[in-house]
Amino acid sequence: MQYAYHDYHPPTENLLGEVLSGLTCQPKRLSPKFFYDAVGSRLFDAITRLPEYYPTRTELGILREQGDAIAEHLGHDSILIELGSGSSQKIRVLLDSLRPTVYIPVDISSEHLRHSASNIARDYPDLQVEAVCADYSAGLQLPDLPVDTARAAFFPGSSIGNFEPAGAVSLLRDIGRDLGPGGAMLIGVDLKKDKQQLDAAYNDNQQITAAFNLNLLTRINREIDADFDTNRFEHRAFYNEAEGRVEMHLMSTCTQNVRIDGHRFRFEAGETIHTENSYKYSVEEFHALGAVAGYEAEQVWIDPDGLFSVHCLRVCR
Repeated sequence: MQYAYHDYHPPTENLLGEVLSGLTCQPKRLSPKFFYDAVGSRLFDAITRLPEYYPTRTELGILREQGDAIAEHLGHDSILIELGSGSSQKIRVLLDSLRPTVYIPVDISSEHLRHSASNIARDYPDLQVEAVCADYSAGLQLPDLPVDTARAAFFPGSSIGNFEPAGAVSLLRDIGRDLGPGGAMLIGVDLKKDKQQLDAAYNDNQQITAAFNLNLLTRINREIDADFDTNRFEHRAFYNEAEGRVEMHLMSTCTQNVRIDGHRFRFEAGETIHTENSYKYSVEEFHALGAVAGYEAEQVWIDPDGLFSVHCLRVCR
């Protein structure tokens, strides 16, 4: 087994600084990257199995159906970087098709990453696994790698939709620099669709998405000395058609004050903390965004129901 773990996880001070900054804004906001502590990662895994939540199973179906075609575009014996590796369910389909020499899972959740990456290393003993615990939105930090080996990136789950379009362009451009000219990017992108279906996907009947959203406050209480009463906040999610995105919020159910590390924040009844955006793109919209970031659209695969797309982009500059 060839396995190494590289810990570039941001310090707790980063969380404190971003929380204080976000709650000072109007409207208040928190970054979705902080969802993924150990509990949040497990809750998200549960979300991916919900009947209302179509993206994970649909993307996985595309990868299974198109594995050989994807391998033709990405090539074999490469360095494969996965951004937001999570439980590593989808990557196993790609590893079987692509047979890379080095696999680099990048995730912000340390416990989740250690578990999933070590399992990959055990199950693929000829594969060199270099797990990187880091916030990829702040720039990729990669271990020393062979300079003469082709590089490819896998960015699943439509996580690119969590970024404002300008931020998505900036992130893709940064990844492109690490891949180098001619490098390939395989990326999952959720397609625009009926508002009712999108609203249902983020408001499941079992309220697991609500627990996932509220766990953000529990994490803040635990890690940076805050006193959020999670019973006084409720999950809100809806498709904002004008912006082309699903929005997730935590709504204060009453007028209240919250203390965080000596700072006090007032919430009015009905006031929300904006915790996540999930932008949905048409194929044409996403190709245009990729072009601005320096990529050429090479291929796109879409499921038969037109729910989800997987794109192969090529770094062209």
